[in-house]
Amino acid sequence: MIINKNFYKKGAVDVAKEILGDYIVREIDGIKIKTMIVETESYIGATDKACHAYNYKRTERTKPLYEEGGIAYVYFIYGLYHCFNIVTNIKDEPEAVLIRAVEPLDNLNLISNIRFKKDYDELTKYQKKNLTNGPSKLCSALNITREDNYKKLYLEGNLYLEHNPNKNFEIVETTRIGIDYAEEAKDFLWRFYIKDNPYVSKK
Repeated sequence: MIINKNFYKKGAVDVAKEILGDYIVREIDGIKIKTMIVETESYIGATDKACHAYNYKRTERTKPLYEEGGIAYVYFIYGLYHCFNIVTNIKDEPEAVLIRAVEPLDNLNLISNIRFKKDYDELTKYQKKNLTNGPSKLCSALNITREDNYKKLYLEGNLYLEHNPNKNFEIVETTRIGIDYAEEAKDFLWRFYIKDNPYVSKK
């Protein structure tokens, strides 16, 4: 079942925890790929110096963060990598959840060829582990780009989220990654992951 729009009206911390174990469905060339969300981070513009919209900063880049929750916010970093976020909360309250890692569940050859240009069985053990265990890696494997910015994730299309009714895992709450510049915000326990999942980017 597709996760409905109202779900995303909650704050980013709640959504970041609650979507663990849920599915990202991505359609590429008519083939639907399902992956399970195993690691997230939350970002809150009002108080979080690590957020692109900290202190309600508005730029062309941050416009999606000010929309109603439930759309995609995809940004480009270092001129190389895309990162996929889910906007949360109500309009004009800039919050989002970064998808840090997913576990691939099907169509492994398709994902593998997009990311490494070879079939899954031809990958090394290291490549298999690194298929989708990071924000830019999963965007590469699922071909998520800035063209997916603003995409409504509560409508069936080529990128949306589905609820997983059968969750059974422990959630680890810890600090976020790569935000040492963010002063006190670097210590917020706003990264969440499924304990012992092999696709988590960093334990």
